[in-house]
Amino acid sequence: MNNMSSAFFQRWFVICFLNMLFSLVHGQEYLYEIGGMGGGAFYMGDANKTALFKNLNPSAGIVFRYNANFRIAFRGSLAWATVSGSTDGSGNVFPNDAKASFSRSLFELGGQFEYNFFPYSDKFAYLNTKRLSPYLLVGLGVTAVPGSETFAGVNLPLGAGVKYKLKNRLNIGCEFSVRKLFGDGLDVTNGSNKLLDNPYGISSSMMKNKDWYSLLLISVTWDFGPRNRQCNSAE
Repeated sequence: MNNMSSAFFQRWFVICFLNMLFSLVHGQEYLYEIGGMGGGAFYMGDANKTALFKNLNPSAGIVFRYNANFRIAFRGSLAWATVSGSTDGSGNVFPNDAKASFSRSLFELGGQFEYNFFPYSDKFAYLNTKRLSPYLLVGLGVTAVPGSETFAGVNLPLGAGVKYKLKNRLNIGCEFSVRKLFGDGLDVTNGSNKLLDNPYGISSSMMKNKDWYSLLLISVTWDFGPRNRQCNSAE
């Protein structure tokens, strides 16, 4: 009887310990992230055709991410940035050797799809997860630029980055992305800057002769919302 009782309690202890460990491990995985990001922004268009990071200005924002699994995430972001440019030293020759410059603040609301190259987690080593992973992003957004010459339009973001799980629930990341604008009014601020609104008077498709801007951002996010395990789901 004593041997049976001892075996029972040993078995009960092992089951409880494994269940506690299982709950602890899975409870540390979260569905959502929220945080902030900051860095720089620059413009490419009629006043800057090829120079990356020229006239780098500040940018900042907030980000919310839904982690569908270790590889795939969906996110929404709200960002602010300042972009500027000048025809001086741009390498372009404008009609009548005209000159123009601009500086504008923009706001962006968008959603992006992220694909992690590695299964992203600091746990579940048996699934070959990694706490550091490069990723690609693509999405759709809206850019609004207030001012005397208001501009608003759709943007198409495309970029790459790397994320690192610093510790449980805390993530840091760095990414570079470009925004293709379907409009040519980002660099038009007033009457004297109409030069930058199709300066050569050449009609083109929406995919050509339009403005771009890029963001280089560092982010810090916090995990929340424990993942619901199917065995405990009401369904």
